Order: sequence, then C-alpha cells, then structure tokens
Amino acid sequence: MIHTHSLGRAARYFAGRPALASGGRPSTFRELRDRVASIAAALHRHGFAAGDRLALLLPNEREYIELVYACAWLGVIAVPLNTRLTAVELDHVLTDASPRGLIRHSSLPVPTVQPPWQRVIDEEPLDVSSNSCGDPIYDTKAILALIYTSGTTGRPKGVALSHANVLENVHFLNYWMPYKEGAVYLHAAPMFHIIDFPLLFAAPAFGTYQVTIPKFSAQSFCEAVEREGVTHTVLVPTMINLLTQFPELDKYDLTSLERMAYGGSPMAPELIRRTRAVLPHVRLVQGYGLSETGFLTALLDNEHTPDKLTSCGRPCPGIDVRVVDQSGTEVSAGQPGELVARGANVMRGYWKNPEETTLAFRDGFFRTGDVGRQDADGYFYILDRLKDMIVTGGENVYSGEVEAVLYEHPAVREAAVFGIPDPQWGELVMACVVLKPGEVLSANDLMAYCRRSLANYKIPRRVEFLDTELPKSGSGKILKRILRERYWAHLVRAVN
Repeated sequence: MIHTHSLGRAARYFAGRPALASGGRPSTFRELRDRVASIAAALHRHGFAAGDRLALLLPNEREYIELVYACAWLGVIAVPLNTRLTAVELDHVLTDASPRGLIRHSSLPVPTVQPPWQRVIDEEPLDVSSNSCGDPIYDTKAILALIYTSGTTGRPKGVALSHANVLENVHFLNYWMPYKEGAVYLHAAPMFHIIDFPLLFAAPAFGTYQVTIPKFSAQSFCEAVEREGVTHTVLVPTMINLLTQFPELDKYDLTSLERMAYGGSPMAPELIRRTRAVLPHVRLVQGYGLSETGFLTALLDNEHTPDKLTSCGRPCPGIDVRVVDQSGTEVSAGQPGELVARGANVMRGYWKNPEETTLAFRDGFFRTGDVGRQDADGYFYILDRLKDMIVTGGENVYSGEVEAVLYEHPAVREAAVFGIPDPQWGELVMACVVLKPGEVLSANDLMAYCRRSLANYKIPRRVEFLDTELPKSGSGKILKRILRERYWAHLVRAVN
C-alpha cells in the first residue's frame, strides 16, 4: 500500500525529476520505479511472496533503498539489520525473524544463522532483466518491516510496523518538516533505524532527491552536503557533536542545508547552542519517538527558546501523548510520570512475542518506558528511561539532567550517567566521561562544577574518565547497560 503513496506517487507526478544518487547520473523517479519493479520481479523468481521476510545487512547505499521499495511492492517484510551488531547478535535477530532470505554486503559481519536463500549483493547482483511481477500490493494492515529495537536496556525485539504505520509517520514528517518539491535529503543516520527509515518513503512522496553516505563521519557529511546541495537531513546527537567539533567545518560550503532534524536520544542544551553557532542558517527540529511508534513529538525551530531547549516539543494532530502514574492515571502538569501514546503510527506488536506486546500496552496506550513531564503549555520533557532512573537515598535522579550539566563543561566531549550499587544509599550517581583531545580535568573539579547547578544528591559520587569513546548502538545511542553491568554483575537485582 505504501508504494502507491510514495514511489508510485513520485513516478506519476515527478517522473523526470532526480530521485536517487547512483554514482553517476542520478536516477529519475520513473527510472527508479522501473528498476524497483525489476528487483521485485527478481525476488519473486527466487520464491519471495507476501508475508515472507527478507533480512538486509547493508550500508547506507542505493541498493538498500531499492530493496526496501521492492519488498514494499511485493508485500515482503523487510528486516533491516543493525550493521554494528556482532555475528552473535545478528544470529539472535535472524533466529527471531526467521527470514526466507538475507542480502548482505561483503564488508559486514557474516552471521552463522543461515537463511534458506542468501546473496552478497556487491559480489553477485540480482538479475534485473525482467520487470514482470504484478501490481504492487495495497493492504494497509500488511507488515512493511520488522525494526529491531536497539537493545539499550536488553535484547532487541522485533517491532512489526505496518504499511499504514509508516505512512502515518510520513504525514507527521510533513507537519513538522513541511513538504517541499525538489528538496535534497541526505541519509546520514542509519537507514535501519526508525529515525531514518520512514524518510525512505517520505522522500519520494514529496518529490525529494535522495543521497546516501555509507557511514557517517563529519567529513563525509560535509562533502555530501557541498557536492549534492543537500537541503534536509536527520542526525542523532552524537553525530551533531562530532560535526560541531570538526576542525575543518569552515572549509565546506554548507549553505544549501535548510533543515536538520535530530533525535534518537536527548541533546544537551550546550550542544544545541554550539550547533546554532556553527550552522546559524539551519532550522532545527527535535523529534522524539521510538521504534514502536515512530515520531511522537517535535520541537520546531522557533520553539528552540532558552526555556524550551530541554523539551522534545508537542505532538501533532493524530497523536495522543500523556503522562501517567504507576496506575495509568494521568498526572497534572509539571508532575513526572511515564509517557504513553496512541495513534495510527503505533506498532501492531512485537514479532512472535505476545507476552511483551501485552506488557507494552495499557488501556489502549503504548507504554514508552520513558519518564517525563508536561508543562502548562503542553510541551513534553523527557527526564529519563524508567530503567535508567537512579534512586539514591529515596530521591529520584534523572540521568539526562546530570548529563546536560556535564556537557556544559568545556572540556567534556561525551558523558553518560547511571546508578551503581551502594549498601547505604541503594544507588550512587556514577558518571563515565570522555574529554576533548588535549583537555585535563580531575573528578573533584568536575564534581565541583556540577555543584553550581545541581542539588547535592544529584552530584556524581564517582567519575571515571575513559580514553575511548562511549559504547554506542548502531543508531548512536550510548549503551549505558554495558557501562553499568560490571558494577551490577555480582548482584541478584539490577536495582538496589
């Protein structure tokens, strides 16, 4: 169904316009549609039919986009795999998804779980000599993709997103990043992640030319923006952090860039201010959402005021977001609680996991697992993940609040805050910090800096300085569970 409203629409209304960068002359939307039909025909000849799963282990490249479109055409369920996973982690996902086939790139890890059909796309391309595969499916309830959660708090689960779920997210994007024919969108964030996956379908729906970079770096990003005249992109805060610290940023012409959305994890106000300083002409949009829901709220450029920099914005029409207590009762403005949401964008459930699906919903609302609050004007603020909240001496400490203060320090490049066990207080606030090159800072100095802005019980009691960057998921989220597990491994419970 989504083909009709994305690439199918583009082939009708923008047929001769550039659609996708392909190394030389860009494909037009008509050419792209015809090539996708040929790829769908090739998959059909290999036995793929509606409801089958096709796992994709590929970098951000043209072939990835074409294969996802071909799956959407046939009703085959795409299973985008996180390219940063190890072979063991990939095996877990493949065992859970049970795909009929796997298309991978030779540069990426080789899983030991072997689907019935496999293809290394850069060594053995598909035969696309025929485009006879029937009309695209039109079924709103059909599953479009299994997006596996990042596993920041546990083992990944397969989020079953329907064609209608993703199309709803396309509408929401149009609300927050208004439709503009002839725009140029850069896939800089991983396409396997929910922050970028819906853009594969939003771009053709809006007549937008798509550009990819296989792997993000500040240099590759700047080169692509300058070369292709990129107007729109979506990044995660870790990418923006690298971009603002890129010493050669001024050497590139980035004036074509109009809008930059960011999300995937909270972004410290100091980093927002740095972004404004180095890219003053770019309009910012902060998006909040999850794999299970897609986009839920957004903070528009004109809403990036000093009092709203820690807000993730408000929902658009079609999304209902609330803050509730432990019993599911909505709390008053300013009070913390769990964010819950409902709307046509919310997933059908977890793949082959009815128990987790049941736990994820209450009274028709999806439970995000995020602690937040809503102010009197309706703006939402994410305070922490429920599992990341620290309870020390009976007081709740939200790690994001402490991290925001740490990022204000001019010597800090990266920071992660979490709780570690303590026999007296239950948990202590712990910070892992990566300093900028050439900077020197002691734990005592950093604690003293935090005391200027934080209550005493929120001050990190232990600080560890790391020589390497913090561990991250494929989408750039810091994996606190990896940092935390060595402190909790000897205990029965992961909370004290």
